[in-house]
Amino acid sequence: TMMSYRNKASARAPNLSFLHFLLLIIIVLVESRPIVRHIRSTQEFDRVLEKHASTGLPVIVDFYSDGCGPCRQMAPIFRKVAKETENKAVFIKVDTNQMHELSSRYQVRSLPTFKMFYMGKEVNQFSGASEQQLRQITDALIDRSKRENVKLTIESLTSYYQKHDSSKSSEGIQELISKCADMTPLKQNKLKECVGAAASQLARKLKKKYAEAPSLDKRFTEEEQTTPPQSESSSKSSSGSKDAPNLQFATKEELEEEIARRLEAEMDEREDEDDDDDFGNSYVPGEWPERVTIIGGGPAGISAAIYAARAGLEPVVVAPPMGGQLQGKGVEVENYPGMSNVTGPAVVSMMRQQAASFGAKFETETVLSIDVTKRPFRVITNSSVIETHSIIVATGAESNWLGVKGEYEMRGGGVSSCATCDGAAFRDMDILVVGGGDTAMEDALVLARTSKSVTIIHRRDTFRASKILAQRVIEHPKINIKWNTVLSEILGKLIETSSETTDANSQNDEEEIDLDEPSTASKIVTGAMLQNVVTGETSSVSCAAVFVAIGHTPTTKFLEGLVEFDPEKPGYIKTVHETTRTSLEGVFAAGDVADSVYRQAITSAGSGAAASLDAERWLSEEGLGNEAAEFEAELLAELMADQSNAASNNSAEDETHYNIYDDLTTVSHVKGVKESVMSREL
Repeated sequence: TMMSYRNKASARAPNLSFLHFLLLIIIVLVESRPIVRHIRSTQEFDRVLEKHASTGLPVIVDFYSDGCGPCRQMAPIFRKVAKETENKAVFIKVDTNQMHELSSRYQVRSLPTFKMFYMGKEVNQFSGASEQQLRQITDALIDRSKRENVKLTIESLTSYYQKHDSSKSSEGIQELISKCADMTPLKQNKLKECVGAAASQLARKLKKKYAEAPSLDKRFTEEEQTTPPQSESSSKSSSGSKDAPNLQFATKEELEEEIARRLEAEMDEREDEDDDDDFGNSYVPGEWPERVTIIGGGPAGISAAIYAARAGLEPVVVAPPMGGQLQGKGVEVENYPGMSNVTGPAVVSMMRQQAASFGAKFETETVLSIDVTKRPFRVITNSSVIETHSIIVATGAESNWLGVKGEYEMRGGGVSSCATCDGAAFRDMDILVVGGGDTAMEDALVLARTSKSVTIIHRRDTFRASKILAQRVIEHPKINIKWNTVLSEILGKLIETSSETTDANSQNDEEEIDLDEPSTASKIVTGAMLQNVVTGETSSVSCAAVFVAIGHTPTTKFLEGLVEFDPEKPGYIKTVHETTRTSLEGVFAAGDVADSVYRQAITSAGSGAAASLDAERWLSEEGLGNEAAEFEAELLAELMADQSNAASNNSAEDETHYNIYDDLTTVSHVKGVKESVMSREL
């Protein structure tokens, strides 16, 4: 029996030894909580909220999708804010394409959506790409966390009453502590202590009554708040606590579980690094004006950047990392030569990588205005000013809206213009799509993958989309079409997602606590009113979302008064003599800002290349080359000239100095001088 046991133990030993070795390697690689944690399961999400309900740290959640342009815009900002507030708040990301249950639980209806949790409860939210809003809400929540990180102990309160009111009995003090503890929900206060907002308010009331407040202790220590979950688990394990086994003597299953936990943390770290790499080749201001600055990051802008970079112009692309309309194209790109089985976001990503490989730089900001009153021009963004000799405008077009009742107030609550961005939030729901062009067809096909049903609302009796797309939509079993119909109103209802209140708060009006929790009530889509344009008949239809796809308007308002526009096509820039030149010398237009006819990704890319060639030609005509290189060449020439002059002066001075070789004609027997040298000198 003993021999059998030893054989089993020896057979098991190699496996455990390998697992121990692997775990040690992972422990070295993973030492701290990742800056931004990527959630991979509902259970993991719940564990994070539960964990930080016991640390008092706010949890900031980014619900995103890889195909969402605004999500890509906010990704580096989210990480930047996370770095700036490290150990003051916890930042996590949830991919709505993978975490459908979480998206449904928290009614995420637009991307990106940011939800803020404190003590395990949702206390605030907003949708959209607003850095200012993210910072303001995060800072306010961190301040609240610091303010409520207090605890009033019975010892402190007893000492306080002994000083200010010795008649207060110990039973009365205990009752006051218990009353304070009851004001905090039990799941946030398992030890039933007088903590947080309740403790702060009690201290304020006592100060008002006795002119001095009792001393408050810290509820959570800095170590408790900064210790990452994975480090905590490993420290528990290594210390041999009752809650976790010592890893040195752990079973195979326990080791495998610990390895999986640490590998997950390592993957978070790698994804954080990937986030940094996404926006490499960042623009850094130099001493000289740029030769070409491209405004826009879609096919036109990136194509211009590739051509300009290959010509050695070192262009700067100024645009949020959204990629224009192509970035939001969730179906496969079929009409771009050389591209197959890829989506719009993948195409834009490859374009950016190609431009960066040739030396293009990226400034991921939004252009506010350009100053053309003097040269070089000045491109003004949210955080920088770029001086440049020439500008290529490739800002594309933005979505048109219906302008009907309910549309504006429910944007982010079910009204959207980006199916790729927001479609995943409406899995197994009924959806409306308004429009009849290619964009509407593509949106309907994308939504049909995950939605329960899609109904297209079109004001005519035929689609103006391409035949192949229209045919796919008509034949799709989950897509319905309402011809000769317009949408006249979007219906909705208010929902309240603010955190729960406790019975204690409602029962004790005198001691009610102001938790400073803003209301997160919002309005969501529940249906729409339709009207038949032929019969005039009206009807209502139930739906969870309305996607508007009725065309686009060029994003050119920031150029009003600077360049000439096409009088017959409002918003479109007028170009000169079948080129990309505009009425302002040094400014060129590419893509949808100047194309009111074709408006395709491939035609935009072509005009971007043309704009780069026109800009290169114009710079040559104006004699605007690489000023930095020219300055270096002139400086080098001056240095060489100075060296040459110095050498000449030294040569002249050497002629007046004594030279031992002059005496070799008479002293031919000098030892140590080679005969060949003597004969050459003689």
